[in-house]
Amino acid sequence: MGEWIWRQFLLYDPASMKPDIVQRLEQRLGRQYVRQRLALEDDHHSRLKGRRLDFFHPEGWYSVHTLIRNTLKITGLYARGRKNAACVELRHNRVSLSGLPPAFEGFTLLHISDMHVDMSHEAMSCLIERVRDIDYDLCVLTGDYCGNDFGARDSVLREMARVCRHLRGQVFGVLGNHDSLRLVPGLEDLGIRMLLNESVAIERRGERIHLAGIDDAHYFRVHNLARACADVPAEGCALLLSHTPEIYRLAACAGFKLLLCGHTHGGQVCLPGRLPITLDARVPRHMGAGAWKFADLIGYTSVGAGASVVPVRFNCPPEITLHRLGAA
Repeated sequence: MGEWIWRQFLLYDPASMKPDIVQRLEQRLGRQYVRQRLALEDDHHSRLKGRRLDFFHPEGWYSVHTLIRNTLKITGLYARGRKNAACVELRHNRVSLSGLPPAFEGFTLLHISDMHVDMSHEAMSCLIERVRDIDYDLCVLTGDYCGNDFGARDSVLREMARVCRHLRGQVFGVLGNHDSLRLVPGLEDLGIRMLLNESVAIERRGERIHLAGIDDAHYFRVHNLARACADVPAEGCALLLSHTPEIYRLAACAGFKLLLCGHTHGGQVCLPGRLPITLDARVPRHMGAGAWKFADLIGYTSVGAGASVVPVRFNCPPEITLHRLGAA
């Protein structure tokens, strides 16, 4: 292992975490993976604090968020942007999959992404109102539960607990680029089965589909598709959860039928006509929001239910999505 990795390991102090959390993570994922993931997180955070990023990228707003907030207030746009960000819409998406077992005809997945729960209490309250009366078979969360990379996790878990009280049935999730591995035990204690380069079989009337999830592929790049689909039979109908759509080529080559993701926020601040200024993702622009297709892979990129860094949205309303599966 290279000198750089060992230096990063020194940034990870197991004493800074509760022993039971360390033990749960290492038993689940392996000691080396846990240490490497946490070291990469610490390195990323130190770099993010120090570097200058593109002003128009939401990730670059950390150093100037007060300036942006005050500028929007002076122009009278801040209140409007916050109101926009707190009006979560419900979208419907019909997905036609080849090889879908007949028992899963009409199967519905509630897809929630990029909540950033500590950024806007109002947005999460609206989300709760939206999910209360929705009928669905399964709920999937595609990462970025945190808004502030450097804040305490307790507030995130408290707000996630408020949301989870209104989610029914099985809930599966993956981590995003804002999320620490340290969150996993707390999220799973709330009833969310986190998929960290893992897969599960979903059964219905004696038939199965397979749901896989990968760890973050945007910043930390600790995704492992081979491990995620190791238990998926070659002829199985497999769905993939990823925080970012940037792994679309790998997902298509691995034989996944459907990729559900988020990360882009659809731009969050867009020009009229929902034209994003930037997507902060290495994907074709048509993959930045909504439904898309690549080769035999069907994809959907959620614009997210929350907002990143500054809790405003313009020309890009937040969303949750109800996907209804059908045979092609």
